[in-house]
Amino acid sequence: MNKAFEEEIERTVTALKAGKTILYPTDTIWGVGCDATNSRACDRVFEVKQRPANKSLIVLVDSAERLKDYVVDVPAITFDLIAHASKPLSIVFAQSKNLARNISSDGSVCIRVVKNEFCQEVIRRLGKPITSTSANLSGQPSAMIYSDISEELKKAVDYEVQLYHDSFAKPKSSTIIRLNADNTFEILRQ
Repeated sequence: MNKAFEEEIERTVTALKAGKTILYPTDTIWGVGCDATNSRACDRVFEVKQRPANKSLIVLVDSAERLKDYVVDVPAITFDLIAHASKPLSIVFAQSKNLARNISSDGSVCIRVVKNEFCQEVIRRLGKPITSTSANLSGQPSAMIYSDISEELKKAVDYEVQLYHDSFAKPKSSTIIRLNADNTFEILRQ
């Protein structure tokens, strides 16, 4: 790891531990997030995004093994789906545990095992999952690259990650599926 990368991880983890919101790059698009176990920080994400509280937040974990820490029942097929996904895959599970109460209005949880090195390292050092929601104000188009993010949103977050601002790759949103206890699933977004 180079020094700038290392220092940015430390600043980001410090902000998250303090209950702050962050603007950061993910394995899909830029996101707004916080410590997914901190209800007050999650409230702040909704406030920053001007997002209705009945909308759910996606949760990012650093490895598939961590799912059991935050999902009541992880169906057996989960690990195969993650291992064989050709693009980022977010999975809706019926019931969460050990997460902020306001991640979801119905007790379910949408989790993605993130493949981005920066996110993985932040989550690993924080020792907790982080939330992810697109870096835009509610109702506006998602910001696919850093230069698309509104100044209003940049000013609203508590900390802005200082890496990858000049990346022009056009990432895509993740595929979202709902996984059922009987190992069947339905595609919610492709």
